[in-house]
Amino acid sequence: MHPLYARRATTRGDGSREAATASYTGRMTNTGRFAPSPTGDFHLGNLRTAILAWAWARTTGRRFVLRIEDIDRERAGSAKRQIEDLAAIGVDWDGEPLIQTERADAHEAALASLAARGLIFECYCTRRDIREAASAPHVPPGHYPGTCLTLSESEREAKREALAAAGRAPALRLAAPSPEWTVFDELHGSYTGAVDHFVVRRADGVPAYNLAAVVDDAFQGVDQVVRGFDLLSQAPAQAQLTHLLGAPEPTYAHVPLALAPSGARLAKRDGAVTLSDLRGLGWSTEDVVSFIGSSLGVPRARCASDIADALGITGLRSLPTEPWVVTPPSS
Repeated sequence: MHPLYARRATTRGDGSREAATASYTGRMTNTGRFAPSPTGDFHLGNLRTAILAWAWARTTGRRFVLRIEDIDRERAGSAKRQIEDLAAIGVDWDGEPLIQTERADAHEAALASLAARGLIFECYCTRRDIREAASAPHVPPGHYPGTCLTLSESEREAKREALAAAGRAPALRLAAPSPEWTVFDELHGSYTGAVDHFVVRRADGVPAYNLAAVVDDAFQGVDQVVRGFDLLSQAPAQAQLTHLLGAPEPTYAHVPLALAPSGARLAKRDGAVTLSDLRGLGWSTEDVVSFIGSSLGVPRARCASDIADALGITGLRSLPTEPWVVTPPSS
């Protein structure tokens, strides 16, 4: 079985591209997804994005899958509460939720494929090194300047030894073939963005988010990604990596964020913004969905399917284009 598809796959000994790319004939696509990180309870903005991802998948005749992206960190009990909140507001999914940390073999197979084609390189830089080098005028803000990309083998060996002596290991970065990539977004149209030589495996040996998300989207047959606007700038890099791994590139819809009155991204510190908090103030689940629905122009929604029905008539382009500024209720 193709390693991008297999839950517990292993790569061929030669690490060739064929070990990580193959025909997608017979692999179910036509799928949308929601992929939260289990770092805490969902706030209203998370729930709103989940409803939109679910509603647009169902409205366009797609399967909908759930993935728990627990590679970085997990707060005990968060995943369970997140799943309960989704079910409570009427968001369902096909199959069992996929747990990302159970996909380590597939992530490693993808790394082996990239390495065999010379598409990854070791990076020995500290965060300070990167911060200082990235201040160069030719480097896009926040991007890696390529410091370790063209080192000689003797230079690499010396840096490996220095890192090992300090008890550290190098990270792995993508040697991105193109400095930019164009994706299609259902809300924003054609979007071209810079592609960094981004990390694909961290120095601690853990696959990086961009690699894991791309590999797991391919495994789940995802061809539609609905998520927050803050991730639009990452889409070109993820799409280029998808292309390099031989998987179909999805279409995107990056929806407006939920903000606090201060203009910062909504967070639990802003008050009663979780389903549990609002229930504690006497709100029903239907009241919460109605509150979210009002921000989308569907004021009488009582469950996620009401919002899906409205989107089926008006489409995503009817959504408000500005962020949703949330004033948390106090009673």
